This record gives sequence, structure tokens and C-alpha cells, in this order.
Amino acid sequence: MAMEQGREGREGREGRDGRRGPRDRQAPDADMEFDEKVIHINRCAKVVKGGRRFSFSAIVVAGDRKGRVGVGLGKANEVPEAIKKAGKKARKNLMSVSLAGKTIPHQILGKYGSSQVLMKPAPEGTGVIASSSVRAILEAAGVQNINAKSLRRDNPHNVVRATLDGLKQLRTIERIAEGRGKSPAEIMQ
Repeated sequence: MAMEQGREGREGREGRDGRRGPRDRQAPDADMEFDEKVIHINRCAKVVKGGRRFSFSAIVVAGDRKGRVGVGLGKANEVPEAIKKAGKKARKNLMSVSLAGKTIPHQILGKYGSSQVLMKPAPEGTGVIASSSVRAILEAAGVQNINAKSLRRDNPHNVVRATLDGLKQLRTIERIAEGRGKSPAEIMQ
């Protein structure tokens, strides 16, 4: 009887001493709402006495296709572990993107290091015309019609950051009017 009483007191708890493990703290559907896509995987070799030791780095983009997107970089000795770490960082570093329907509100040039990404709004039915790195980010953010061009350098790390820089700079007419204390109609005149 004493044994049964002890079990009832700890019902729903894991581990000894009634403490919960780290896995119980996350909501079960927290990760399900984001789409993840691997942008780039890099293999690095370190020469040691017995031969070469390889490590991997991965760039992953995560987004909900509704205006929120994030990018993460993960490093590990195995590819799946690097992708898992990068996905976790991407979900942690989410940012909001201003969209005008299924495209962006205006033309923008994102810069990071020596890489530049030019993004222009496009009419309905155009699709995403962009390089693979830029396309992955724009699709994760929910942009469906856009023309984009990577200028100068094509290092995937810098192109990704330049794309995010451009998306951060986007502002809708409503946000511009709010910042100036006017109505959107007054701004358009």
C-alpha cells in the first residue's frame, strides 16, 4: 500500500526525486510549424597522426511561410548532427519580414561583407527567380513572386546574410506612415 501511494504522488513526473528532464520543457508542436531546408554543407579536414579527421558545417534556413524566417550555422563531426544544430539555431534566430501580399513591398539591396543581393517585387505568376541560397530563404519567408540577383561574391555564408539584411530593411507603406505620424494616403500623394 505504501508502494502504491508513492507511485501516485509522482505521477506524470520523470526521473528520480520527481524532477523533470530537459525534454519535458519543450512544447511538442513547437518545431512542427517551421519548414527547414539545408542551404549548404561544408566538409573540413584536419590532418592528424592517423590520417584525416573530418568535421562538417551546415547552413539551414527555417521559416513558417507567413513572414517569419531564420538562418542558423551548425558544426559537428557528423552531417546529421550539424544539420540538427543549425536547425535549432535557425528557429532561435527568427525575424519578421514585411510582405506585400505574395511579394515584397519595394526594391531593396542587401549587403553583407562583399556580397550583395538585389531583390525586386514581381507581378503575380512570376515565381521565385533567384539563386539556390536566396531562393531557400525567400520561400521559407513566404515570398512567392520575386526577382533576385546575387551580385559580386557568391560565398553562401555572405549571400545568406546579405539576403537577411535586405529582408530586414523592407518596410510597408503602413509602417512608414506610422513612423511619420501620417496616414498611408498622405504618404502616397
